[in-house]
Formats: sequence, structure tokens, C-alpha cells
Amino acid sequence: MKKNRTISFIIITIIYILAAICGIVTYRFLPISGMWLRLLIADIAATILTFIFSVIFKNASVYDPYWSVQPIVILAAFAAVNTISPVKILFLIAVCLWGIRLTANWTYTFHSFEYQDWRYVMLREKTGWLYPFVNFTGIHMVPTLVVYGCTIPAVYVMIQNPKLNLLTCVFLLQSVCAMLLQGSADIQMHRFRKAKSQGKASGFIRTGLWKYSRHPNYLGEILMWWGIGLAAVFSLGFKWYFLAGAIANTLLFLIVSIPMADKRQSAKEGFAEYKKNTRMLLPIRKR
Repeated sequence: MKKNRTISFIIITIIYILAAICGIVTYRFLPISGMWLRLLIADIAATILTFIFSVIFKNASVYDPYWSVQPIVILAAFAAVNTISPVKILFLIAVCLWGIRLTANWTYTFHSFEYQDWRYVMLREKTGWLYPFVNFTGIHMVPTLVVYGCTIPAVYVMIQNPKLNLLTCVFLLQSVCAMLLQGSADIQMHRFRKAKSQGKASGFIRTGLWKYSRHPNYLGEILMWWGIGLAAVFSLGFKWYFLAGAIANTLLFLIVSIPMADKRQSAKEGFAEYKKNTRMLLPIRKR
């Protein structure tokens, strides 16, 4: 069963349907008045359910789609019970395009339950008996809290009366362009890995967006949520929590994801030269 791709996807789909139901029911029946707190608790409840299944299947990558599925479910749910408007539709389109593309990329890489993200394997090997705690907090809960913070600005747009203006459109366009940048980077990397597996390429990718940037896909993810946060600011006015998620997301990549990826790459021959000649994020030639 664990080797069967179709069965694996069916199980993952059922898990996420159950997680969505868990989150919606928790939000609906919590005896708490504050929307943001009810949503946070509902989000945590859905994450805990996903974590339980990741333990059952002994694979933390069960959680991987949560990052891209959660915002779509949340925004769609709030859009369904609130008055819709052009600016709300634009926010919904931007987030859904991002989420669908990112989920499709995960679908391409997840072949079955035998697959698990290399970072989780590394953490399990390094942390030993502490891994269940690391799995729950670092792999599941921290990303959930970050993406919750990123999604909150769009949630407030859905439940209030946002203004549609030029700057709102500019930053929503930034989010769409960031999604396209991220998608292009992922496609280029998939092609390179395929060529490498066929013996047609070697070393580090030096084409497309990756010619000058080591992590253009991460840059797209960072720009995506800054776009959503700033679009919300110009639609509803400045609130510090509209940008808190974008800041946390940026720090997550700068402090955790990028150093972890670079450390793994540093074991390969030629990485020092590759790093010297390519920027960390911006796809701009180094002088």
C-alpha cells in the first residue's frame, strides 16, 4: 500500500477532508467570540489531526500539502458566508492560484508514502528520541502558525469592507507574479533533476532563474505573502498583524530553510564556487 501512488493520494485526500471538517466544526462550535482566536484554535486542531496521521503512517510529509491547502480552505469558507466584492474576489484568486500551483508541485514530487522530505529524515536522524517533539513543533505546528499569520490579512479582507485601489491591485499583482516566479523556478529545477538522472547534466543548476539565485523558489514564497499583507494594508488600513505573517515567513526561510538547504549542498563538490557566484535570493548577476 505504501508503495502505491494512487492509494497514497486517496489516503492523503481523505486525511485533508477530515482535517478541513475538523477545523470547520471546531471553529463553528467554539464558545469564543474573537474570530482570530477561534480560527487559530481551529487551525491547530486540524494540524493535530494531520500530525496524528503522519505518526500513523510514519511519514511527516503527510503534512506537506497543509501549507498550500489551508489558506484556500479558510478563505473559501469565509467568502462563502460573507458578502462578496471585486476586491475580495481578487484576493481569493491570488491565494487560490498560489495554493493550487504549490499543491500541484507537491503532487508531482510525492510519489507514495515511501517518499519523505529529506529535511524530515535528517531531523529524525539528528534528534533521535526527541524527534516526536521536533516533528510536532518544528515540522507541523511552526509552519501552521506562520501560514496562519500569512492568511489572516486576507481573512480580514473577507469579513470587512475593503477598498479597491491602485496599490491594492499592485500588491495583488505582485503576489501573482511571485507565484509565477516560484512556479517557473520549480519547473526549471524539475527539468534539471530529470536531466541529471539521465546523465545529461551534472553539478549545480546554472540555467534560468537559478543561474544567479540559489533559492528563487523561496524568493517567490516570500514575495507572495508580502504582496497579500501589503494589499490588505492598502485595502483596510495599517494593522501590525497584517504584516506579521509575512515577516515570520521571511524569517523562517532566512533562518531555517535556506541555511538548512545550503548546508546540505555544501557537502557537494564545487559548492563554495557556486555560492560565490550566485546570490542567495535575488536572481541578479553578482559583480
